[in-house]
Amino acid sequence: MSDVFDLTCELIARPSITPDDAGCQGLIARRLEARGFRCEALRFGAVDNLWAVHGESGPTLVLLGHTDVVPPGPREAWSSDPFVPQVRDGLLYGRGAADMKGSVAAFVVALERFVVAHPGHTGRVALLLTSDEEGDAIDGVRRVAEMFRQRGERIDWCVTGEPSSKATLGDLLRVGRRGTLSATLTVHGIQGHVAYPEKARNPIHKALPALAELAARRWDEGYESFPPTSLQISNVHAGTGANNVIPGELQVLFNLRFNPHWSAPRLEQECEAVLRAHGLDYAIHWHRGGEPFYTPEGPLRAAAREVLAAFAGSAPDESTGGGTSDARFIAPLGAHCVEIGPVNASIHKVDEHVRVADLERLPALYLALIERLLLPS
Repeated sequence: MSDVFDLTCELIARPSITPDDAGCQGLIARRLEARGFRCEALRFGAVDNLWAVHGESGPTLVLLGHTDVVPPGPREAWSSDPFVPQVRDGLLYGRGAADMKGSVAAFVVALERFVVAHPGHTGRVALLLTSDEEGDAIDGVRRVAEMFRQRGERIDWCVTGEPSSKATLGDLLRVGRRGTLSATLTVHGIQGHVAYPEKARNPIHKALPALAELAARRWDEGYESFPPTSLQISNVHAGTGANNVIPGELQVLFNLRFNPHWSAPRLEQECEAVLRAHGLDYAIHWHRGGEPFYTPEGPLRAAAREVLAAFAGSAPDESTGGGTSDARFIAPLGAHCVEIGPVNASIHKVDEHVRVADLERLPALYLALIERLLLPS
């Protein structure tokens, strides 16, 4: 086949279930060091991160990815072993094929081609990988970004290889992401017999009006290309399992996906004001997954639009939809960030796959973008 196909297969064959890198980054570092990259292994806790740089000064373009994958689930549900790459009908199957070992392999091949063709290029080109994107995302890019901030590491542009395309390679350019804020809410009551409610305090009954208000609230009308902020309750749990016992405690999990109208601290204040207004006896734990980011018009967005139009045959849709990505940790460093990758229809599913034809084209796509940004016009 090709370099990118072979490397993708090598990566899929390593069962790097988050946060285990399973040797993926070592393999990549050895390849890039052979092409003159300075590679730095950054291990925090159980997480491996790789920072590989070529060039000395000037604007810095970072290709951002992850080597970890989500668990495959029951192996018998797959048509073939999820960690034995297999091609069927023009599709390469395996866990991580689309999310995102195919993109990582394409990054590596594009970087190799770039420095061979342009050894004295202006600026710096870099690869940043983590094994903690699919998991807690604590000791991965979040931690690396903190280190970069402390040592003054400059990043001008960042291209994340998340699978962003909808139907065909290059049909969507992601130019931002919503922020994410999660809460674990515990509402305290008094346990008792259902026949004697006056001797108990039902936390479910107490919490329902507040939860209904939070769920029904129209937080905003959207922001530029961002959809409106959304609060979704994902789990409600209470009770002992007996139908004659008023529970003493209710636990609720909810998440907000928010646009730049909001910050996580402001949303926390708004939500807790509702809880207090309803007189709840509660405790709440917040997890700030990341603030929203948005890349305005500029060199990166213009270059990405032109390159994708050339590959897809028409201008891409430009979107801020979807979940979140590690670019949320790079954007606060002052970088403009976009996401470009293969079709995302099979990610996190049984029989995850990528089109071999798309995989073969990805290195050229990334190479064209690197050249457009770092080479004099």
